Amino acid sequence: MSILLTDNVSPAARRDILDLEQKISSFRSGEIADEAFRKFRLTRGVYGQRQPGVQMIRIKLPHGRISASQLVRIADLSDKYATGNLHATTRQDIQLHFVKLADSPQLWAELEDAGITLKEACGNTVRNVTGSARAGIDPLEPFDITPYAYYVFDYFLRNPICQDMGRKFKISLSSSEKDSAYGYMHDVGLIARIQDGKRGFKVMLGGGLGAQPFSAQTAFEFLEEDRIIPFIEGVIRVFDRYGERQKRHKARMKYLLNDIGLEELLRRIEEETPALKNKLFSVDSAPFSVSEQYVDRPEVSGYILETENQKLNNWFKTNVFEQKQAGWYAVQLRVLLGDMHSDTARALAQIVKQYAADDIRVTVNQGYLLRFIRPENLPAMFEALDALGLAEPGFDTTADITTCPGTDTCNLAISSSYGITRALERMMHDEFPDLVFNDDIKIKISGCMNGCGQHSVANIGYHGSSLKNGAYVLPALQVLLGGGFNGKGEGLIADKVIKIPAKRGPESLRSLLRDFEANAFDGEYYSDYYARQGKNYFYQLLKPIADLKTLVDSDYIDWDHTEQYVTEVGIGECASVLIDLVATTLTEASEKLGWAQEALAENRWADALYHAYNVFITGARAALMSRDIPTNTQHGIVSDFDKTFAGGPSHGNGVGFHDAEGDFKSLVFSINKQEPSEEFARHFIAQAETFLQAVQAYRNQQIEQEGAPELQELTQAQDS
Repeated sequence: MSILLTDNVSPAARRDILDLEQKISSFRSGEIADEAFRKFRLTRGVYGQRQPGVQMIRIKLPHGRISASQLVRIADLSDKYATGNLHATTRQDIQLHFVKLADSPQLWAELEDAGITLKEACGNTVRNVTGSARAGIDPLEPFDITPYAYYVFDYFLRNPICQDMGRKFKISLSSSEKDSAYGYMHDVGLIARIQDGKRGFKVMLGGGLGAQPFSAQTAFEFLEEDRIIPFIEGVIRVFDRYGERQKRHKARMKYLLNDIGLEELLRRIEEETPALKNKLFSVDSAPFSVSEQYVDRPEVSGYILETENQKLNNWFKTNVFEQKQAGWYAVQLRVLLGDMHSDTARALAQIVKQYAADDIRVTVNQGYLLRFIRPENLPAMFEALDALGLAEPGFDTTADITTCPGTDTCNLAISSSYGITRALERMMHDEFPDLVFNDDIKIKISGCMNGCGQHSVANIGYHGSSLKNGAYVLPALQVLLGGGFNGKGEGLIADKVIKIPAKRGPESLRSLLRDFEANAFDGEYYSDYYARQGKNYFYQLLKPIADLKTLVDSDYIDWDHTEQYVTEVGIGECASVLIDLVATTLTEASEKLGWAQEALAENRWADALYHAYNVFITGARAALMSRDIPTNTQHGIVSDFDKTFAGGPSHGNGVGFHDAEGDFKSLVFSINKQEPSEEFARHFIAQAETFLQAVQAYRNQQIEQEGAPELQELTQAQDS
């Protein structure tokens, strides 16, 4: 199939799209191993689903910012290639499901035509950079973080330092001390601050969710704005070099920080300074400024809505706020499950064009935020939104649950997220209607422990699980309590309290809410209440609900299902493949050498050097694998190769790599000892090319002497 590419598609994107098309063709013809293709497609936003033969497409929207025309484009493409649904995520992306693999390159091309990318939306890359949805209009912000979020996204997109990390890397920027982008759960979390009249950020490192969540540690209370991007580059370089690569569940930045400590991590980051592409990086805020377009309207500041329409009145109280620009208002849309039909999205785009600025933000709680609305237009806007089902009161309140798709589409999910979310929201609507006004207690749900629904930072969280009762298995929910923000504004990680049958989720939430109503102090935050009562108090409170002696038949059936529950992982594209691992790794090294030479030709010295550095790493890894020596971190690979292959032919290696132990390590790690100049880049790449040729010659000689290598099984890791 020929891909149609318009002039709006950048050369870099054009190359990526055509490369994806070619790799799909090679994969289908059997020329590319399944695992290699999986790794490739993930970094292009193409993600395997629970259902065989179809893909989820993750659309990367930096800090959730999107125009009305871009929203229409996504809606149209969902109709054309997917199911007509747009799923907003907690990382401010939009996902399309049930897309045929063969359609993904053309879908991407049509997105790029509208200025939208899939690049590095999944895989072991820098994932979408999230930011406070209120940025630019937040009454509490010291300055607008929007341009900073965009430049962080742009700087690391296609950056050689983060194309092949051990695991994914997540960055967020919060507009105020409220940390609405949840910086404390990110690899790098930034909070805008001003000190002595200068802009900068509080910097937090090493947060993360998953099976073992960590709160980030504070690296700097204040770091000047032009040092932020270079500092993040240093962090990523250190993570790339020293981060775990074999044990996937230990391969996040939080574990590296936990292992070596903050002081040592900062020392290693500082050690990278000579190699940085930019020692300082200034952000140009001018293209993002709206001050001239929307002048203050103090005459309508403090607008009071006069209406007898109770739903309109509640909506105004919970979903509308006045911006820092006097007399302008923002509207927040509560979207059940984060799902919006394509027809609704197109109609919403028309409402935006009529009443608001052409600047829509996807929010971290799976809603949408519209800005710069005149207060006199709010009633008409409400009517238009209400007709679409987008004017439900209670945005980002207890009644507005955040959730992932769970077993509806995800390979990793254990139980239904959508079903329990609907059940909990129905129960709260019927029994606790005033919760649409409570913005203290946040409820978040994930289909498994991995945390896409961010259950570990909820005041009340649930994640999918299972329970055994004799010979039978039933769907379950792990209850987590005490996360989120407390009364001091501190971000907390929730405790796992108890596991209950999934069908008893509403009963558990009812019990928790009634207990809080009865026993909390006036104005007490839920996480403070949890801390005061203690984990055992809540365990005892929920223990009767967890009692398996009282199970009934319906407890063995998951939400949104009619059949008896069976624990299963979705069908993967292939379980494993048999390949020559060393040959595959050497091919990868050759590709990286090509990228280094290309960057050199384009005068991108720092990029060329990092690609060449990866030639050394990948080549050394291949040589160690040829001797059945385990490989893990990049630093470990260099050290082991340096020791194993020191001495050249006289020591029986057959090929001369380096004369003395320490020589190879000094050569490879010289990358962070010098400035990224043309002279250094040319010399370093030449050395990398010579090294790769030597490794290839060594491998050929080894095969000559020992015979063809035995094919090895490469098991496919789960998408995550």
